[in-house]
This record gives sequence, C-alpha cells and structure tokens, in this order.
Amino acid sequence: MEKTEKSTSLPLKSRIRMDQTATRTSGDPSRTASIGRFREAALAAAFIAPALLLFGIFLFYPLIQSVYLSLHSTNPRGQVANFVGLTNFRNLFKSPGFPNSLMVTFQFILLTVPASLAFALTFAAICRSRIRGMKLFRFIFALPIAVSVSTGSIMWMVLFHPTVGTLNYLLEQLGLTPVQWLTDPHTALLSVSLMTIWMNVGFLFILLLGGMQGIPDELYESAKIDGSGPIRTFWRLTLPLVSPTLFFASVTSIIGAFQAFGQINILTKGGPVNSTNVLVFKLYEDAFVNFRFGVGSAQALVLFAIVLLITIIQFVVVERKVHYQ
Repeated sequence: MEKTEKSTSLPLKSRIRMDQTATRTSGDPSRTASIGRFREAALAAAFIAPALLLFGIFLFYPLIQSVYLSLHSTNPRGQVANFVGLTNFRNLFKSPGFPNSLMVTFQFILLTVPASLAFALTFAAICRSRIRGMKLFRFIFALPIAVSVSTGSIMWMVLFHPTVGTLNYLLEQLGLTPVQWLTDPHTALLSVSLMTIWMNVGFLFILLLGGMQGIPDELYESAKIDGSGPIRTFWRLTLPLVSPTLFFASVTSIIGAFQAFGQINILTKGGPVNSTNVLVFKLYEDAFVNFRFGVGSAQALVLFAIVLLITIIQFVVVERKVHYQ
C-alpha cells in the first residue's frame, strides 16, 4: 500500500519519464513491426533482383534503345547520324511495303491460330478418354513440341520440294497436278501456315489436355446419367470448363503468330513476291540486312503497339465469355 501511494503521489513528469524508460526497456511494438516489414521487403528485393536484372538487360534496355533509334537516322554502318523525330514513323506508314506486310501478317494469323486451336482441342478431347493404347497417341500428338523451328522447317522443306517432295508424290499417285508449294505466290503463305500449325499443335495439345484432365469425372458421370451424348457433353460441359485454358492458348498463339520468323526465313525468305513477308521478317530486313536501324526500330514499336492493342481487346471482349469455376 505504501508503494502504491508513493507511486500515485509522484509528479506527472516523473511518471511520464518512468513510462518512457519502461517502454524503451520492453521495446516499442510499432518499431519492431516496422523493422520486421523492412526485413521482409529487403528479403523480397533480394529474391527479385536477379529477375529484374535479366528483365533490365534483355527487355527494358532494348525497349529504350528501340525508342531512341526510332527517333534517329543511321548511316550505312548502322551508327546513329541525326535526330529526325517522327520521320521514321511517317516514312514507314507511307511506304507500300508496310501495309502489305501488315496484311500478310493478319492473313498468317487467320490461317494458323484458329486451325491450331481446333486441331489441338480435337486431339485433347480424343486423348482424354482412357482407351487402351491412348498414351501412344498422346506421345504422337505432343511430339512436335520437341522439334525446333529450324529442324521442322528443314523437314517440311523436303516435303514441299517440287520434284522429290513427298506431298507432290502423293498428289501424282492420286492423279493430281503437282503444286509449287513454296515458289507460287498463291500457295507460299498457305504452305508456311501448314508447317506452323504442325509446330503449334504439340504445345497447345498438352496445354488443353491438362485443362481437360482438371475437370472432375463426377460431372461427366452426371451428364451421362442425364442422357447427354459425347458431342453434347463436349459443347455443353467440356468446352465451357476448359475455356480459361483455351483463352490463354488463344492469346499466346496470336502473340506467337505475330512473332513468327524462323520458318519464314528458312522456307521462303519473305517471297515469292513478298507473299510471305510478315512484319517481323520485314523488320529484320530493314534493320539487319539494309542497316536501317531507325526504320526497323520504328517497325518494332508499331508491332509492339499492335500486339498490345489486340491483347487488351481480347481481355476486354473475349474474357467475358470465359467460364471460371
């Protein structure tokens, strides 16, 4: 009682000093929490730093350099000569080659993306069944993913050969006229698209098959009990539930089609008569063949803007029809 009376009888300033001393002794909770948050942020920054370094070297720096080069002209050696502002962009849109390359690119996308998704979706729906021997078909359908673009292009170049190619041999056996697959402007883009579809099916098949295998079997059993047939079950059950995976596959496929270069460079070199001269190949010719790095950088930025715009449209419009569980 005496100690309590003495402590209550102390002046206010003395009690405040005693409380501050006790707080410093026991530790400030808010200060401890802030130190903990700082340590977590520092640890997170340490883990993210290598990825940011790689992004800075291989993404951000090339992007900044492209913007810089697009505003300058270059000499025949590819060195920066003069600041020209938006002249490279104006010359790009005035040149007859750019609209043609843009049109060829969109034709290439329309030929490859829907067909690749359709084939991959069909193969995935077939291979989802647990029929004996289906693992062999899964291996066959996924095999193109193990083939590089250069190897696949050489393989299809042999198939497309006008005299010793397998495709023309089969046409001759059927009594049909051989086709100049890669040398005819009317068939060159279609030929490259066939090879690209074959290359894309492997990855898309694995992606969509994984999405279908995530659908519970109880839903299929319920649909079967209700009398739903295979086709109706696919359209009413499988397709809506696999739509998130299908949406992701469509977005990545369109972006990949815009970036197609290897097969065109090996098979046609953009010809004949610029019938396969897509934007990326035209960019490559202007920048690394003709050493017009300013024009090439302007094309790269325009291509980036087009891909970004189409991707945003897909997320705004198409994603509304995606069924998320």
